[in-house]
Amino acid sequence: MFPQPIEKQPQAAQLAYKTMLPIALLFWLAPLLAVALFSIKPDADFTSGNYWGLPSSFEGTANYGRVFFDSDMPRYLLNSFLITIPTVIGAVALSAMTGFALGIYKFRTNIWIFFMFVAGNFVPFQILMVPVRDLTLEMGLYNTKTGLVLFHVAFQTGFCTLFMRNFIRALPFELIEAARVEGVSEWRIFWYVVLPLMKPALAALSVLIFTFIWNDYFWAVVLTQGAESQPVTAGITSFNAQYRAAYHLMSAGSIVAALPPVAMFFLMQRHFIAGLTLGAVK
Repeated sequence: MFPQPIEKQPQAAQLAYKTMLPIALLFWLAPLLAVALFSIKPDADFTSGNYWGLPSSFEGTANYGRVFFDSDMPRYLLNSFLITIPTVIGAVALSAMTGFALGIYKFRTNIWIFFMFVAGNFVPFQILMVPVRDLTLEMGLYNTKTGLVLFHVAFQTGFCTLFMRNFIRALPFELIEAARVEGVSEWRIFWYVVLPLMKPALAALSVLIFTFIWNDYFWAVVLTQGAESQPVTAGITSFNAQYRAAYHLMSAGSIVAALPPVAMFFLMQRHFIAGLTLGAVK
């Protein structure tokens, strides 16, 4: 039974629609609106203490030009792309093959290996900060984009394998059995039978991992330093002066940095929703 239109709902339900929904939306948008307001304020507003009022002039719109053309922001954005895209490809490809092995083949240690992937998701990253940093120093990967990519792939593989394994187990196993009867090799079964059916899951997982890695700040600060290898999340802090925080430039840089994940979500929206809801209704 489909829900009734708002005007035909009981009075209590209409009250919830008209009050709770705007309040929740306001709480959700308040930080974004504050950042947007800060991004168009001129520097004089912050020196005079005008933090939350309207901008005193429209000179603050030049903040975006200063961020993009008078700083290392293009370099930080490029670093983020060079870190995020290989990570997404590596984590999704590795987890697709691992999920195929754990979801299709039956062997004695199958469930224990799967539990190891799941358990790794519950290990706090803060505990691993010191050993991971020391390991990158020993391997010569500290302050390199390659090191950050490798560790991101390692940390994301557990969640991705959980996602892929459960998705593959929901696929019709009769298709795989029919291909085996025809003498098709296991690699060709994965490539030509299973992988085409996984496109919605691959798209949904790619959007999620892209967003996770692009917005990562913790490992960007721990494993990199300087404009040569730092992604945009860590590079935004370079706008701070020695004795004062440049809130207007940091806010403008944050909005610029947020555009790629938002654009990817809207471009992949149809596939993303299909991947998350596939199998939800029988």
